Amino acid sequence: MQATLNSFLVQCPLVAILRGLTPDDAVAVGQTLWSAGFRIIEVPLNSPQALRSIALLRQALPQALVGAGTVLSTDDVHAVQASGAQLVVAPNFNAQVVRAAVDAGMLCLPGVATPTEAFAALDAGAHGLKIFPAEMVSPAAVKAMRAVLPTDCLLVPVGGISVHNMAAYRQAGAQGLGIGSALYRSGKSLADIQQSASEFIAATAAI
Repeated sequence: MQATLNSFLVQCPLVAILRGLTPDDAVAVGQTLWSAGFRIIEVPLNSPQALRSIALLRQALPQALVGAGTVLSTDDVHAVQASGAQLVVAPNFNAQVVRAAVDAGMLCLPGVATPTEAFAALDAGAHGLKIFPAEMVSPAAVKAMRAVLPTDCLLVPVGGISVHNMAAYRQAGAQGLGIGSALYRSGKSLADIQQSASEFIAATAAI
């Protein structure tokens, strides 16, 4: 499973976080991001009808890795599984959520901010770690964590990532980066989403 997540991050190390996405916009936004080069799409559960959007994205983009974010409970995990999501992402580390996701056959990226949380999440079966919020965890801190974590541990900083700071996190050892409001927000036009996505893809290629 970890190899599957890594293979997607190798294709494109960026995770599109679509907080506020609605089912009416899901397919068009997803196709726009796919065309730009994104391969991993996350819909936070505190978005309107998030499970419906996830199901629509899975149907429209069968080759993408589509997941749910802000997954906080085992009930959320079961609902996400029913929607067809392949990835569970959380802002925090909850061992029960991690184990439920793994048992359900889904990839899991819990949120951590310290080495203690990181090792506990890996022990629970996490396939990678969401470093969150990245505003609190500098590239230097990521580099320090990278030095003590298993060499194959996948790190994905999220929070405040922009085209201006993404290189520093990648150079510190992050395999991926979660991109939220700098890429998408509710009401943003498809043309503007395309432009933002293209800027992030170009910045990634330049690292």
